[in-house]
Amino acid sequence: MMAHDAAGSPPRPALAVWKFSSCDGCQLTLLNCEDELLAVAESVSIASFPEASSQVMPGPYDISLVEGSITTPGDAERIREVRAASRFLVTIGACATAGGVQALRNFSEDLAPVVYARPEYIDSLRTSTPIAEHVPVDFELQGCPVDRRQLLEVITALLAGRRPNVSKHSVCMECKRAGQVCVMVAHGTPCKGPVTQAGCGALCPSLGRGCYSCFGPAPGWTFLPFTTREPVRAEEVK
Repeated sequence: MMAHDAAGSPPRPALAVWKFSSCDGCQLTLLNCEDELLAVAESVSIASFPEASSQVMPGPYDISLVEGSITTPGDAERIREVRAASRFLVTIGACATAGGVQALRNFSEDLAPVVYARPEYIDSLRTSTPIAEHVPVDFELQGCPVDRRQLLEVITALLAGRRPNVSKHSVCMECKRAGQVCVMVAHGTPCKGPVTQAGCGALCPSLGRGCYSCFGPAPGWTFLPFTTREPVRAEEVK
């Protein structure tokens, strides 16, 4: 599955970045890696990267990074094509791993007739769903957007043939390791750190603000729709 370079050069792994329904923030995170991105670019052949270039090289691909949720019939078909052409498929960001902000539609009535004068021309699914509900996913990377350190770790780990070293604990653990004062205990500030997936470096608590769970639920927890109690233990959800 290696992309071939100029004659005489060894083939390099093919890296593809795919966009579905999203804001492009996770792709921008990769672009903002700057110096590190140059090192990545020297190690791989970038076959697809919508935020950087309109050029798309044919597969197969060694690593596919997928941003965005599935919200249209076209999305559902295209993600199956991406999966079939990819050795490793990694979902990046809240949209790809949990459905994103657009998943609010999942908990409401169909609003298309209210928003659009001619809703019959709107070709979209009734729901916004994560990639893993449609195809097998090799690794999920939460965040809105993803953390650049974790993103680089996942790419380099897969290129090196090892499992990514990405923490699977709560933000509280990051606060403790950084020596941060607990904003909930010290100031009574509401904070979702105890039930939120680590990865942000406890950014908000380090600035005196409560965590609002942009990295999604920590292992063993799940968040429920608005107007319901949240969060709850995952085993409580049937």
